Amino acid sequence: MSYIAWFKDLSKDSIAVAGGKGANLGEMFNIGLPIPPGFCVTAQTYKEYLEKTELKEKIMVFLKDLDVENNEQLQTTAKKIQELIISTPIPEEITEEIKDSYELLGAGKNAHELVEAKEVFVAVRSSATAEDLPEASFAGQQATYLNVKGKDKVVSAVLACWASLFTARAIYYREKNHFKHSDVLISAIVQKMVNSDQSGIMFTINPSTNNDKELVIEAAYGLGEMIVGGEVNPDLYIIDKTNRKIKKIEVRKQEVGMFRDENGENIKRKIEDSLQSRQVIPETNIQELARLGRKIEEHYGKPQDIEWAIEKDQIFIVQARAITTFKAKTSEDKAGITEVAEEEGKILVKGETASAGIYSGVVKIIKDPSELNKIEKGDVLVTIMTTPDMVPAMQRAGAIVTDEGGMTCHAAIVSREMGIPCIVGTENATEVLKEGEIITVHATRGIVYEGKFEVKKELAQAVTEEVSAGEEIITATEVKVIMDLPDLAEKAAATGADGVGLVRLEIMIANGGIHPAEYVRQGREQDYVNLLKSGIGKIAKAFRGKPVWVRCSDMRSDEYRNLEGGDKEPKETDPMIGWHAIRRLLDEPKILKAEFQAIKELHDQGLKNVGVMLPFVIRADEVAKAKEIMREIGLKPNKDVDFGVMIETPASCWIIEDLCMEGIDFVSFGTNDLTQLTLGIDRNNGRIAKLFDEMHPGVLGELAKVIKVCKKYNVTTSICGQAGSRPEMAEFLVHQGIDSISANADAVHEIRKVVARTEKKLMLDAEREELEEKS
Repeated sequence: MSYIAWFKDLSKDSIAVAGGKGANLGEMFNIGLPIPPGFCVTAQTYKEYLEKTELKEKIMVFLKDLDVENNEQLQTTAKKIQELIISTPIPEEITEEIKDSYELLGAGKNAHELVEAKEVFVAVRSSATAEDLPEASFAGQQATYLNVKGKDKVVSAVLACWASLFTARAIYYREKNHFKHSDVLISAIVQKMVNSDQSGIMFTINPSTNNDKELVIEAAYGLGEMIVGGEVNPDLYIIDKTNRKIKKIEVRKQEVGMFRDENGENIKRKIEDSLQSRQVIPETNIQELARLGRKIEEHYGKPQDIEWAIEKDQIFIVQARAITTFKAKTSEDKAGITEVAEEEGKILVKGETASAGIYSGVVKIIKDPSELNKIEKGDVLVTIMTTPDMVPAMQRAGAIVTDEGGMTCHAAIVSREMGIPCIVGTENATEVLKEGEIITVHATRGIVYEGKFEVKKELAQAVTEEVSAGEEIITATEVKVIMDLPDLAEKAAATGADGVGLVRLEIMIANGGIHPAEYVRQGREQDYVNLLKSGIGKIAKAFRGKPVWVRCSDMRSDEYRNLEGGDKEPKETDPMIGWHAIRRLLDEPKILKAEFQAIKELHDQGLKNVGVMLPFVIRADEVAKAKEIMREIGLKPNKDVDFGVMIETPASCWIIEDLCMEGIDFVSFGTNDLTQLTLGIDRNNGRIAKLFDEMHPGVLGELAKVIKVCKKYNVTTSICGQAGSRPEMAEFLVHQGIDSISANADAVHEIRKVVARTEKKLMLDAEREELEEKS
C-alpha cells in the first residue's frame, strides 16, 4: 500500500484518508487554486503503524480501567501513552516514503534539482478522522508544528501528531461519549511553507458594512502573523466583486515586518525606507487575488475569510474558511424569524434567559475550577456560578446553564457578548442534570429539555417598525458596543456601531493564563504588554477610524485564583470593594505602566483610535498620579491619547467637577457597580437580585448630575454598563444629553432605533414649545 497521498489525489470526499484539513486542501488544489504543495501521511498508515509495532494492545492496557474523572490519573495515563508513541520508531518502509515525499517538495523542475533536492521548511499538522464518527469527537486534538526542516525532523513531527491523539482532553472526550479509541484514526499533513515577501487577509464580503458586492484585501510586508496580532497597520484595498474594479486603496506606512530567517525563526525586520509608504502589492496582484477570492466563494457557496501570501511574485492561498457572521437580507428577515424546537420533551430545569438561542449538546458539570479542562468545544457547561478565569472554557462551550442569577451576573454578561445560549438562575442544575447526558438548552424560553431536538425555522408574526432592519439610522447620539473578545471584533464592527465604549482587559488576561502581578514578579512585563497589544490591536483594527476605549485592568482578588500566580492573591472579606482597579494599579505601578505601554505601542503602529480609562475612581489625585505614570512612558494624556475615567462609585459622581478640572476627555458610566454601591445591593446575590434596578431614582439622579457637569467642561459622556442595552435607560440618557450609549453587539440596532425615536420626540417637543411661545 502507499503510505502517502498527495493533494492532487485528494478531494472533499477524502476525509477518511486525510481528515478534514487534508480533504479541504486537496479540494482547493484540484480546482486550480495556488495551494502550497504537500501531501498527507494517511490515516491508514497510522493504523498500520499501531499494528506493526504492536502498540495498539499496549495502549489499550493503559486505558483499561482508567477513571477519567480522576484528573491526576488521566493526565498521567495520557503522558505515558504519548511518550510510548514518540519513543516507538515508525517502521522503515513508512519512514522512507515520508522522507522521499519530503525530498520531492524541495525538488525543482530540472533534472539536477530532481536528483539533489534541497531541504525546505514545512508545516506538519494533524487531522483526525474516523468512519461513522462525528467530527465533534476530535475537538481539541489538532497539533501543528511549523518551520520543520530536515527528513528526520519531519518524521519526528509526524510521530508527534500521532501522539496528540492521546492528550488528556481527547481521551476524556471519547470515554465520556462512548467512542472506541481504536476507531479513531489520524492523518498528518505535510505542506511546504511559503516564505512570504508580502501576505495578508482577504474577505469576500466587506465585513465592516456587510456588503456582499465588495471584496476587502489587507496587505503587509512579510509574514501574516503581524496582521493577525494587530502589530502592523496593513494596506486596505476594496474591490467591486462583479468586475474586479478597485474602488479604494488606502496605503498605510509600515516600518517593520516579520520574516523567516535561515534557521526557521520568525524575526522582526525594518522595512526599507523607500518601501515604508509605498503600496504593498501592485494592482495586478490585487485583481488576481480578487479573482481567486471570488472563485473560492463560488465553489463553496459561502463568503470566505482567506489567508494569502506572495513569495517571489507568486501568489499562494494558505487557508480559506467560511465567514459565519455574514447574514444576507431575505424576505424572511423582514418578517422576523424565530427558532423553535420541532417537538418538546421532558423539562429538566427552568431558569431565566440571559442570552437567547437553542442548543443541543453533552452536559459537562463543573463544581471545581480544576475540572475546567474537561470542557471541549460544543459541550454544555453546567455550573453553580462562573468567574472571569472560566472564560476560556466558556468560549469552548456551546451553551451555559448556571444556578447563579441576575442579568448582571458574570455568566449573563459574557454569554451575551459571545452570543452563546445561556440560562441563569436555575434551581440546582448541577444536581438535576447528569454528566454526559444530551440535553437541549432552549435559552429563549429559559428551559432545559431532555434529549436532542431538531430545530426548524418558522416565520414569526411581522412587527411593524418605524425603521426596518435593512435601513441606515442616523442619530446624533452615538451607539457603541461593549467588546471583550478580540476574535468577535469583526462581527461586532459589522453591526455599524460607532466605536467601542468599553474594552475590558480581564478576559484577554484570563486567556493568557497568567495574573498580571505574576508577570511583574517574574520580570516578564513585556510578555504582558504583548498579550494586551495583540487583543486590543484586533479590536482597534476592526473599528479603525472609530474610538476604542480600553479600561485598565480591574482584577478582584477572588476572581482569578486559577491563573498562574493567582494563588498569591490576598484573601479579602469583601473583594468587590477591596484592593482592585486604580487603587491597586497605583500600588503596583508596573502593571499600570505595562498596560499604558501596550496602548503606546499600538499608537506607534498607527492605531491611534485607542483611548484609555481608569476604573473605580474615588479621588482626583488618583487621576493625576496615573497621568504622571503615562507621561513616564512617553505618552501624553489628553494630547497623544484620549484619557477618561469610569464613573462607578457614588464618590466619583459627587467629585465630578474636580475630575473634570484635573483634565479628562471623557467619562463612562459603569452602571453595574454604580447601582450596586448606590443601593447597597450585592448584584451576585440571587435572593435580592429583584431589588437591583439601574432605573432607581437615586441612580438616575447621579447620572443626570454627572452629564450636566461634564457638559459644562466639554467632557464627553458615555455609558458602558449593561443598563445601556435597556431601551428605557437609553431613552432617559438621550433626554439628559448623553453623547454615546454602549450596548451589547446584538442590541445595537434596537438601541439605535430607541435613540432615533427619542431624538425625534425631543425635536418635536422643542418645535411645539417654540410655536406656543410665538403664539
